[in-house]
Amino acid sequence: MDATLFWIISAGLAGGAVSLLLAAAVTYSLLSAWVPRMVSYSVGVLLGVAFLSLLPEAFEKSADAETSFSVVLAGILAFFLLEKAALWRHGHEHEGHATRKPSGMLIVVGDAFHNFVDGVLIAAAFLTDLKLGITTTLAIMAHEIPQEVGDFTVLLKAGYGRRRALLLNLASSLTSVAGGVIGYFMLEGAQAMVQYALLLAASCFIYIAVADLIPDMHRQNSGREIGWQLGLVAVGIATIGTAESFLH
Repeated sequence: MDATLFWIISAGLAGGAVSLLLAAAVTYSLLSAWVPRMVSYSVGVLLGVAFLSLLPEAFEKSADAETSFSVVLAGILAFFLLEKAALWRHGHEHEGHATRKPSGMLIVVGDAFHNFVDGVLIAAAFLTDLKLGITTTLAIMAHEIPQEVGDFTVLLKAGYGRRRALLLNLASSLTSVAGGVIGYFMLEGAQAMVQYALLLAASCFIYIAVADLIPDMHRQNSGREIGWQLGLVAVGIATIGTAESFLH
């Protein structure tokens, strides 16, 4: 195996695993009692990733803003139909089955698109310079940790157990390896795919935050809970904004 390809695959595997395990440790131990309130933090993280990271990056790569907005709109409608189909299927299941909200699987799909893009970026960095590749991998790992915390919270809130949530997040993280390999062999073609993967990931995160998580927040309307919600949403957005400022 070519040394550069080895570095790309290793970085994709290590980066995804390390950030995932750190996020799981934070969510399952330090924040386990805060899962209901951490939904607000997840909203901030998802909206922050979509509007401060994914969409700006996608629009930088696009010469046609109208097409980009159309892809985001189509993505939001597609995720609405996916969730509607999942709800329809659930309505036809027997009552004895465990209840899981479709938002759990949607967050895995959106994260898979995002991780694929990260893999392409890692490949581009290693093809340029070894040190740049390592630095890029570390930056992506640091950026991923707060998002993974948000993802774990969404999955737990959707009814998934801890082990299942960990395995699903691990599966979505492996798309970074796929993105890295594709980027290595045909970076020019992969770069053309990056814009659309970014837009679809952003539309997924926006849809989950607005359609699934914010309605849950509206069920708690005491003055104290509203204060917590606003504060944690702000902290989630600030986390992503700070990561973008220092690591981009």
